[in-house]
Amino acid sequence: MKVVVAAVGKPRDAALAAAIRQYEERAAHYWPLEVVEVKEEGARGVAPVQVMQREAERLGERLPAQGLLVLCEPTGGKSYTSEEFAALLQGQRERAQDIAFVIGGAFGIGAQLRDRPHRKLSLAPWTLPHELARLVLMEQIYRAGTIGRGEPYHK
Repeated sequence: MKVVVAAVGKPRDAALAAAIRQYEERAAHYWPLEVVEVKEEGARGVAPVQVMQREAERLGERLPAQGLLVLCEPTGGKSYTSEEFAALLQGQRERAQDIAFVIGGAFGIGAQLRDRPHRKLSLAPWTLPHELARLVLMEQIYRAGTIGRGEPYHK
């Protein structure tokens, strides 16, 4: 079982990038973790649907062929408590199936990924910049590991 976090773009803000890296390092103590960053598509003079398509192609090439695909979406996604999220990850571990979380670019996630069987995850009821979405997701992946081991981080 591997946890993949795939995102469009790199964190631009140095402080957020450092916080993301810190939680990635912490989460890697609990889960086999792979972080995938793909290049943002330039949007000048290009329709948003084309931007999403190109970014989805890049993401799709880097995602596991099998396992659970989870698209991070502000609308229509399921909200989990930390305990429920930990149970989701633990269930994937017990089934020995990979789980891949996808954070789209500025226009969202393209149809190529939406056409694959997937689950939607809502990190918040509002739209988050991809850097903040990634930070929130990484913290929760780390927290899920501590919950699974009964460690005191989660109170």
